[in-house]
Amino acid sequence: MENIKAWADEVFDKIEKKLSRTAPAVGDTMFPYTTENGRFVNPYNDDWWTNGFWIGILWKMYLATDNEMYRKYAEKLEEKLDKVIEEFIFLNHDVGFMWLLSSVINHRITGDETAARRGLHMATVLAGRFNIAGNFIRAWNCAPDAEEHNAGWVIIDSMMNIPLLYWASRETNDPRFYNTATAHADTLLKHAIRPDGSVKHIMVFDPETGEYIKNITGQSYDVDGAWSRGQAWAIYGFTLSYIHTGKIEYLDAAKRIAHYFISALPEDNIPPCDFRSPKEPVYKDTTAGACAACGLIELSKVVPEGESDVYLNAAIKMLRAMEETCCDWSDSEDSILGMGTEAYHHGMKNVPIIYGDYFFIEAIMKLRGDKKDMLFW
Repeated sequence: MENIKAWADEVFDKIEKKLSRTAPAVGDTMFPYTTENGRFVNPYNDDWWTNGFWIGILWKMYLATDNEMYRKYAEKLEEKLDKVIEEFIFLNHDVGFMWLLSSVINHRITGDETAARRGLHMATVLAGRFNIAGNFIRAWNCAPDAEEHNAGWVIIDSMMNIPLLYWASRETNDPRFYNTATAHADTLLKHAIRPDGSVKHIMVFDPETGEYIKNITGQSYDVDGAWSRGQAWAIYGFTLSYIHTGKIEYLDAAKRIAHYFISALPEDNIPPCDFRSPKEPVYKDTTAGACAACGLIELSKVVPEGESDVYLNAAIKMLRAMEETCCDWSDSEDSILGMGTEAYHHGMKNVPIIYGDYFFIEAIMKLRGDKKDMLFW
């Protein structure tokens, strides 16, 4: 493990060098998403679900370096999200992704009470999406007259959003947030995971009765696909729910999903967009690899010693493969990690995506074992 720490330290030095240039270039003006001609851009609005990840990167760098520049930009961009809170109508279950990595982390690091209020506001919004008939948190919104209504839709990504509720429950000493999170996790435990450990992306419930109806394709290859980033959300998400609750069924689920993920990895250790897609065309998704690596590292910490290396070694193999073949450390490219894919049938393919950078940095910092680092989820 000492050699791995030395390697992680070397990679972090490259990360720090890169971020010392890109952070001032971005400043407090935008939330990077991908790059065009090597420079960060965001084709989406300020309410886009990924807009917390750059702030999360800034807070990670602040913890690692004590450089006030990162804190200043993180706080300014957090304030920029206030207009999204005010508009409200565009908020959905991804408030966890957006405010866990901004306001909640700000409060945990600095004690800022305004940040805490933002986080609790968003936790209340997330809890308010809970469907009591089906014990699930609704994913997205749609117009009342939409042709296909999604009031009963739930997606596996939500397992990464509910840590906002665990935090809020501790912060307020109010078990309602905790109970909402565990009820939702229990529903996904029952309906999202197939016997072989692969997971579904979108599950459809009757919003009136709560009855499970079916799953639909979403971002995977087809309805029976194994979308790799969904697998990663599930590995990390169920591991986090175990960490927050101690419920052994979440740990068992995380292990089962992890074993499917590890066994399905190709020889180059970089996940395809969908483990069950055709070999051609080649759509890689390093964002799935980076997120899964974070989950596997955390999983390795909570299983018996004899099991730990199974998960840790898989994470290290993916991270080393991605660093060797998919990272760009030059000044001509703002992003770090390339070869991310939004979805199999739509969106951008084999490009940098900001949550790939975030999870790659998080994973490297886990391997370094810096005492100042913390679990952001």
